[in-house]
Amino acid sequence: MVLLSELPEGSSSSSSTHGPSSSTCGPSSSTQDHRYDVFLSFRGVDTRLSFTNYLYEALLDANINTFLDDEEIETGEDLKPELESAIKASRASIIVLSKNYASSTWCLDELVLILEQRITSNHIVIPIFYHVEPTHVRKQQSSFGDAMAKHKQKMDEETDENKRSQWAQKIEKWNKALIEVANLKGNDVNGRFETEFIKEIVKDIYRRLHVPLLQSFQPLLIGMKSSINFITSWLKDGSSHTVDILTISGIGGMGKTCLAKHVYGLYWHEFHKSSYIEDITRRCDGKYTGLLDIQIQLCGDISKTSSIQIYDVSKYTSIIENAIARKRVFLVLDDINSIDQLDALLGSKDFHPGSKVIITTKDRWLTESCALFKKNIKPKHTKHFLHGLNETESRQLLCSHAFMCKHPKEGYEEVSNKLLEYCQGHPLALEVLGKVLHNRGVAYWEGCIKGLKKETNDHINNVLRMSFNSLPSKNDKELFKHIACFFVGTDRYVSETILEACDIDTRSGITNLIDRCLLSIGWNNELKMHQLVQEMGRFEVHQESPDKPWKRSRLWCHMDSLRVLKRKKGKGNLLGLALDMRMLEKEKLGASYELKTDALSNMDNLMLLQLNYVYMNGSYENFPEEIKWLCMNGFRFKSMPLELPMQNVVALDMSYSNIESFVSCYSNPQRLENRKKLDGSCLKEKRLFGSLKILNLSFCKQLHSVGDFDQFPALERLMLRNCIGLVDVCESIGQCVGLILIDLSYCMKLEKLPRNIGMLNKVETMLLDGCNLGESRIKNIDMDSLEMCTVTNIGINRAFVGGIPRDLKSSAMSLPRSLVRLSLENNKLSNESFPMDFSCLSMLKELYLDENPINSMPSCVRTLPRLEILSMEDCRNLKSVEYPPRTLKKLFLDVTNYYHTDKVAFLPEMSPLRLSIDWVDWIYRTIGLNDYEIEGIIKIQEMMTVEEKVLHSLGWTNLDFLNERRVGTNSSESEIQMMIYEFGILSTVFEAEEMPSWVRHRSVGPSISFTIPSSSSSSPNNITGLNFCSLHTLNLPDEGLDLSVDDLLPPTTMMTISNITKNHMWIYERSVDRFSKDPNCWVILSHWMFGKNEMEAGDHITITVTPKRHTVVTRLRHDHFIEVVKECGVSLVYEDGEKNDEEDALGYYKSWNHIIGGDLSPFQITTGQYLLNNIRFFDLGIYMSPYHRQFVPDAPIWQEQKEDNWFRALSPRKADILGRACEDKGESSGSRP
Repeated sequence: MVLLSELPEGSSSSSSTHGPSSSTCGPSSSTQDHRYDVFLSFRGVDTRLSFTNYLYEALLDANINTFLDDEEIETGEDLKPELESAIKASRASIIVLSKNYASSTWCLDELVLILEQRITSNHIVIPIFYHVEPTHVRKQQSSFGDAMAKHKQKMDEETDENKRSQWAQKIEKWNKALIEVANLKGNDVNGRFETEFIKEIVKDIYRRLHVPLLQSFQPLLIGMKSSINFITSWLKDGSSHTVDILTISGIGGMGKTCLAKHVYGLYWHEFHKSSYIEDITRRCDGKYTGLLDIQIQLCGDISKTSSIQIYDVSKYTSIIENAIARKRVFLVLDDINSIDQLDALLGSKDFHPGSKVIITTKDRWLTESCALFKKNIKPKHTKHFLHGLNETESRQLLCSHAFMCKHPKEGYEEVSNKLLEYCQGHPLALEVLGKVLHNRGVAYWEGCIKGLKKETNDHINNVLRMSFNSLPSKNDKELFKHIACFFVGTDRYVSETILEACDIDTRSGITNLIDRCLLSIGWNNELKMHQLVQEMGRFEVHQESPDKPWKRSRLWCHMDSLRVLKRKKGKGNLLGLALDMRMLEKEKLGASYELKTDALSNMDNLMLLQLNYVYMNGSYENFPEEIKWLCMNGFRFKSMPLELPMQNVVALDMSYSNIESFVSCYSNPQRLENRKKLDGSCLKEKRLFGSLKILNLSFCKQLHSVGDFDQFPALERLMLRNCIGLVDVCESIGQCVGLILIDLSYCMKLEKLPRNIGMLNKVETMLLDGCNLGESRIKNIDMDSLEMCTVTNIGINRAFVGGIPRDLKSSAMSLPRSLVRLSLENNKLSNESFPMDFSCLSMLKELYLDENPINSMPSCVRTLPRLEILSMEDCRNLKSVEYPPRTLKKLFLDVTNYYHTDKVAFLPEMSPLRLSIDWVDWIYRTIGLNDYEIEGIIKIQEMMTVEEKVLHSLGWTNLDFLNERRVGTNSSESEIQMMIYEFGILSTVFEAEEMPSWVRHRSVGPSISFTIPSSSSSSPNNITGLNFCSLHTLNLPDEGLDLSVDDLLPPTTMMTISNITKNHMWIYERSVDRFSKDPNCWVILSHWMFGKNEMEAGDHITITVTPKRHTVVTRLRHDHFIEVVKECGVSLVYEDGEKNDEEDALGYYKSWNHIIGGDLSPFQITTGQYLLNNIRFFDLGIYMSPYHRQFVPDAPIWQEQKEDNWFRALSPRKADILGRACEDKGESSGSRP
């Protein structure tokens, strides 16, 4: 091991002012009003009459408000107050570093202040190296060295001691500022045309400042920040060799046009040609030549216009194709609603590489159906769906229009919340209603809200109806109205089954509704519809007969339904009716009211009927026979009426009823005889429930048995959830050969489980939650006959025999082999309750074991060959999850503050995985654990247990706290030091007043800068790592420092390493450490496993520590302290040249996949720049806080993840490094550190 303990001559080192410290942290000036966009810092004698003047004019022409000092002669030694004020009042600074820049004390003072603003207020800094070398600026050589020497000479000549001291302080600040500005990503004018160079600078500042936003308050852009960042990131991506197309979709009024227009305003100037065409659908529908007019506008924007008048759409398409093939274009086509429009405006030929097209539409299917996507080489297509605003954004938008501020006026809070609930984040509704209610009293607001419940605002409704009117068929419109009236929130499969029986084509219909953003599918496969869209659909039905509800096709309003039934007005036009007396009682409109069954007798075409908690008297004989969906929740009788016609019912929902048994008349001879008298024939042949596919008896507390399944030949779904009195399910269930779902969850008294349920070969989902299988009383056949059944292969699973306690075997062995999803949540199952082998369930893809007292992942889980989803949330005894099946794609672990899982390990051959872990609780709970590991993410172990060869490989020698522990002089458990490993970085924290003595290359403050030396006799080999050390303490904060501002400092210590030469940067947020009490001083020591691709001789490196945000520390005197970095240091580690992989002590650590030198693509902010934060493993994207953006100012604030499943614990390329054999069950035979 060769350590770089002291850099040789020729290398450079300096401290820098990167990152906030106690002296620089103060109230952010970002809250101040910015009078200027840009402050120009330059040396007048060099560039005032040339480059700077041209740049200034170009900035003004681009509508960028720029400050330029007109004074040529410097007066006095200190910076003029107006210059200082101008810098603080600017959003950005352009620093023109020219030959004589450093000779001006004003320029240097400007530079210091600008860089301070960069830290404290996210001030954007753009250095321009105007015919000077960045190295000369950094090392103060050439003209910069001469200028600094003259300043030093002037200091030496000063006789006044105070002034000499002031000069010394200033020179130190200037030195640091020159180093820092040289390390920033700058622009070099050498060898370039100045006019082109200035254009690039203007484009850069235009983009980074988002000039159209400036200081104006634009309510239309509220809530659009993440979408703007997403599209900005998309626009910056130049990886495609063909055209990039972005489709922005969403229901009408979501802000698609506003968003596209804003982004176009930001970036149109960065392309050769650009065109924005708004409101295409309206313009095409309103005029015969509408599409031709739009083509003429597009041609005028992107090509030279011709005086020849052409009145042929195809000719203009050809002109457009030729134009977009020659130039890199940026097109925005707003509100497209047909393929013909896309084909006419985009053609079918290739675009110039790097071109970008944004399409806004209510129909997300259109884009990929146009001619461009029918070629062999298709465009790169990205989709962005606008969901609407969250509650905070909605309130801000509403109030901006209603009150001209961001919050409700006093007294308006309640009515504002009611309106927010009504609008559900719909921007157009919030804007329209906010304007309508501007300057109105609370009573007016309440009246308006009451009116909206009866009728939607015309403007809003007309915008939404455009999507409805564009539906291609009557089938789709009828389907939309059915769903809007009855099926929002209902399971998709259930809805499709019912509506297919009503002769509605749901396969294409639901797809068409989804494409037009009128419908969406929720996480639980339920149909979802925005409330305003649902009201629009119901409005369409309402308009069939505004004043006579019985003449409409559907009745969903409970009050209307009650009135129609009371008056017996219903006729053959009614297709669906819903009445829920609980809803009327809740609104104090219905009270308890009994209806006559003959109120339905004339509704011959009624197919959808919901009568929840409705008390009806009379015979059910004349109930409509065409009913397909019958929902009678809260049915008060103990059995089904004999005369109720059920032969056409497809879905029966009797949840929350008083039914005691659900069997047909054949179980009771007297009931059978009665049916014969009624019907005149034996119903055995008719199959009473011959069409029934869905039976829901959930929450029927009195239900004790379900039987005679031979009467349900078509049954597909049986739901008996929470039937707490159920003790028997009839053996005849084996005749329901079409069953695909069985839900027996929380049937805790179930004593008899059908022995032949395992013979059903189509059951895909079985839910047995809360059945107390761990303490099961379920009885079945005796074990001898059970073994015989197994041998004769009638579908019972041998795997369970002997693996489960005797009282559980019968239920476990009845599981159908066709299962795809099995849920055993909350069953008091311990590890001993599971069999050794689950391989008989060869089709199982989803397994839910939540809320069970298991202490590790059951071994049988590893035998499931197709398992993709495994959930063990809230398993309070769970200590380890080791080697789940390699096919796994989703792993759910919910860990609380009181319980923890010590180890999660994976197979090297695992598929890319999505993890779901409660990270917030997890990160704080892991602190101080003796051993903890989620393989591939984090490993925590006590320093005393780390092997000597590992410490030697890290170059961690002579650590005093380890020596003290080994000789027994420091044995306090509260002072145990832990080593944390993540991202290829090993680190520890220990209490000390100074850094280890072998860290000799040091710098005062939170930053260090150096150049990696060339190979020498003392260090002939490649770099394998870098040790970075920092000394921390607590100080009193500056006055005015607001410690409550969350984004001022990170919640954990942040280290940023920049390889300026290679343009690489790693921002690492270290997982939290815990001290039993706050130490006066402590050291953070970290080892970064860099390779040759990341660092090599000659690379210039800067490292900065950003101290974490401390919870206020209360002393006896109630003083408050903040963390300060006193000193930092670095030491390079080189390979020995003798080691091989088998002897590599760090081999296991290097085998992880998501480490430096491995796959960090999910953590990439921009090219070569990475944010290493463990939250990213569990989050849906990367959020850039202000303390991140100090280092990467160009990065978008939010980046969504591109893939759901990307986590892979171990690198496939390094699996052999592990030195362990993975058995068939995934067990390890080798040891790990």
